Amino acid sequence: MDTFTFTQPATVDQAVQAAAKSATAQQGAQVRFIAGGTTLVDLMKLNVERPREIVDINILPLDRVELNAEGGLIIGALARNSDVAHHPTVLRDYPVLSQALLSGASPQLRNMATTGGNLLQRTRCVYFRDTAHACNKREPGTGCSAIGGHNRMLAILGTSKDCIATNPSDQNVALTALEATIQIQGPQAKRSVPIHDFYLVPGSTPNRENVLEPGEIITSVTLPSPIAGANFTYLKLRDRAAYEFALASAAIVMKVSGGKIQHIRVALGGVGTKPWRSLEAEKALEGHSPDRATFVRAAEAALRNAKPASENAFKVELSRRCIVRALTMSTKSA
Repeated sequence: MDTFTFTQPATVDQAVQAAAKSATAQQGAQVRFIAGGTTLVDLMKLNVERPREIVDINILPLDRVELNAEGGLIIGALARNSDVAHHPTVLRDYPVLSQALLSGASPQLRNMATTGGNLLQRTRCVYFRDTAHACNKREPGTGCSAIGGHNRMLAILGTSKDCIATNPSDQNVALTALEATIQIQGPQAKRSVPIHDFYLVPGSTPNRENVLEPGEIITSVTLPSPIAGANFTYLKLRDRAAYEFALASAAIVMKVSGGKIQHIRVALGGVGTKPWRSLEAEKALEGHSPDRATFVRAAEAALRNAKPASENAFKVELSRRCIVRALTMSTKSA
């Protein structure tokens, strides 16, 4: 681990200005905000992340979980995963988020990990985390060792010739199905970005994973008002029952009315280079009867553009089955 400077600002404005000033003053310098540190510290130990400055934001007042004026829910960037998962409003109105959070990591990690940190969680691709191997995400232009290497856990949707790394989060799959909006504060202004637009597919620049600019910080996540009568499911398929990343997962928000699917959101995890909203599946489902034949057609549509690598072709069928099962579970919970 390299040496670094450490600051602890007292306000969000101070945090943003400290990060922006450092990023501008030092060409090539890396500035990182630290909260729970459950990903950042690991990557620093591996010399994957080598920031010159750490800005500790733990004392900032960003841990609220409360209703907003529009009837939606505000989740502060520093709200701990455990607190969000067990919050009464989340359990009642957004249970898919609770299910997703409780399926991830371990109780100890969930007690430390934050909402904002989870949004920025880096891939678990073994080549990204091993500096002895080429990785375009870690060092642009060096190549992607995963394409011809060990890629069983990696993505089949949204990949490119330069990167097939998977987004590992459970939380963010649920937030995608819930159509969350991310509030960002930067040196010049504040902005709100829908989660569907927040993440970037790798393309030719896999080192750029999201739309954050230098000095910007996530301050909160907003969920829209709950959909009356909707059913929620988060299904995660993995090699073992706990403390394991998804091979495939599905977050479903579904409302059935008059025997037809009136509202449907489908997001996938474990298979995409970002939390993957399947507009194709939603189109195949909306307005149709909630039966197995419809669900199978939707699953086929969701995986139509999958591009498996040498070791993960099984994920295509696994993800299809995951979608069908999750949709069936949502129907039965009505």
